[in-house]
Amino acid sequence: MTSTSSTAGTLARASLNTATVKHTSLAEAVAAAARAGLGWFGPWREQVAELGAVEVRRIIEGAGLGISSLCRGGFLTAADPKGIAATIEDNTHAIEEAEALGTHELIMVVGGLPARSAPGAGPRPDATAADRDIVAVRARVADRLADLAPIARAHGIRLVLEPLHPIFAADRAVVSTLGQALDLAAPFDADVVGVVVDTYHVWWDPDLRASIARAGAEGRLASYQVCDWNLPLAADALNSRHFVGDGYIDFATITSWVSEAGYRGPIETEIFNEDVWAAPVQETADRVARDLSEFVLPYVS
Repeated sequence: MTSTSSTAGTLARASLNTATVKHTSLAEAVAAAARAGLGWFGPWREQVAELGAVEVRRIIEGAGLGISSLCRGGFLTAADPKGIAATIEDNTHAIEEAEALGTHELIMVVGGLPARSAPGAGPRPDATAADRDIVAVRARVADRLADLAPIARAHGIRLVLEPLHPIFAADRAVVSTLGQALDLAAPFDADVVGVVVDTYHVWWDPDLRASIARAGAEGRLASYQVCDWNLPLAADALNSRHFVGDGYIDFATITSWVSEAGYRGPIETEIFNEDVWAAPVQETADRVARDLSEFVLPYVS
């Protein structure tokens, strides 16, 4: 499905990622996004598991919204045969779910080091040097992409690699820069493996402008996600995302780079923050609309 309008600079390009309203039902979140004037919605696989892809699609499209992406596949760093098989199976299901939803973009978080005990926690007591070998782990990510790319192609889905801020390299993503993500994507057709620019994760990168331009030139710029970086970080750094405009990120500049690179798709607001989750869903959706209108949409083309 396409949004009702593709006019640059309007909320028709704005998407509410369900992570921003984590504790709200899908129907309530979608209704709030529609009332706020947004044109798109980005579900997570949890909603698909709970309701089924057909029902998720019915709810979102029934409100007049497009489905901007599905979050998330990935976690490609297993080393043992059993773990590799499980990774391929789970990501195949994610690809099938994205197809059933009618979205082309499956966001991929590649996974952290095998040494981790749990997300946000220290390493396992029995972790070995091999479990900490980040070079070998990145090579396994490339191997799993080679396994999954033909499956994605067969279903008409693009695997969208998301580089995460280096503070998450140990437990969530050994790919930290857009340049690294593009290097991993390079062996594959642009319509099969792409990249996402998430401001929270890449705003600090001194090579960001060149990498965004490269992504555009290669046709791999598949998604643009926005939220702000502010201090102090929460006890769990994962939940330290903030509303656009509340922190340090220069959205005007990054958005102009993304636009110059040719990106014309949905712009997703994706926030992990306990205070945001505790707020009324309509208040959050309205705030998303206001922030995008002030800090992001004036700089798109």
